[in-house]
Amino acid sequence: MTDMTQLLGDEADSLLNHVCRGLPAESIHKPGPDFIDRVMADSDRSPQVLRNLQSIYNHGRLGGTGYVSILPVDQGIEHSAGASFAPNPLYFDPANIVELAIEGGCNCVASTLGGLASVARRYAHKIPMMVKLNHNETLTYPAVYDQTLFGQVEQAHAMGCVAVGATIYFGSPESRRQIQEVSEAFERAHQLGMVTVLWAYLRNPEFKKDGTDYHVASDLTGQAIHLAATIKADIVKQKLAENNGGYRAVDFGHTHDKVYDELTSDNPIDLARYQVANCYMGRTGLINSGGGSKGHSDLGEAVRTAVINKRAGGMGLISGRKAFQKPMAEGVELLNAIQDVYLDDSITIA
Repeated sequence: MTDMTQLLGDEADSLLNHVCRGLPAESIHKPGPDFIDRVMADSDRSPQVLRNLQSIYNHGRLGGTGYVSILPVDQGIEHSAGASFAPNPLYFDPANIVELAIEGGCNCVASTLGGLASVARRYAHKIPMMVKLNHNETLTYPAVYDQTLFGQVEQAHAMGCVAVGATIYFGSPESRRQIQEVSEAFERAHQLGMVTVLWAYLRNPEFKKDGTDYHVASDLTGQAIHLAATIKADIVKQKLAENNGGYRAVDFGHTHDKVYDELTSDNPIDLARYQVANCYMGRTGLINSGGGSKGHSDLGEAVRTAVINKRAGGMGLISGRKAFQKPMAEGVELLNAIQDVYLDDSITIA
């Protein structure tokens, strides 16, 4: 097992021993082996959706724990294939993306329509697959920051996928259209018995004030998460909160003093707990993203994010570039280190 204390360094005590006071552990619906029966059974999800969600929970090294480790590789569109795969050209071939997810013990692999379609007959029965339906295509010049549908729910269903994913850039001028498109796609996915996962990201230059980036503020990301749960995402992907007070800094929208004075603190676990609270107190699963690859610090950063997510009451981690922009053996090691956090019974919900 991974040595968590060593990787966490000076933060080990504040992360491993913190107790959330504003939103205590007993107030949230915690992940666990019985999550479907204990929590999701209250919802209107069909038996087919629950079965496919359970198939994700039951797969990989974390199978049976209620936690998930997902490998997402949609960067060939989001960041260009060259920028994404040149560090390790092995992954220009989608088969190797799926092989990394399998070898890495992941619960699910998420990728593009064309990528998964090119290998679906080989892998659909070996690992749960998720098609990412929309993308920010970056070949258009000048750059346009929007999400465009690249495929239909029916195409993902026909190739054997158990889930679909999508991104909404909340706060952007195009967000209202994206909300409508994704809401309709998620309803169709649920009709077909598929799981829905939303990348609930913020995107607006006005969210940066006086040198601070509030795209990762707990209060603003929390509201994006709440909107994601509202359109019936079964799982919400969000960046780990790094600060707070976005509403106050931007001086727009609505908030409450208790968000800052009572419900949260400066501890990153409290900031992430507020994200979980906006997932209907955990009725919708929160997974945090692993972020970009920085090289030697990737392992420590991934473990730190996993510890914060787990102790906050989150459901797991979705980490791509930190894993696939390395030789496969190193990528597997990083994915396993993330999973070790969720397998370690000594790391409890704060």
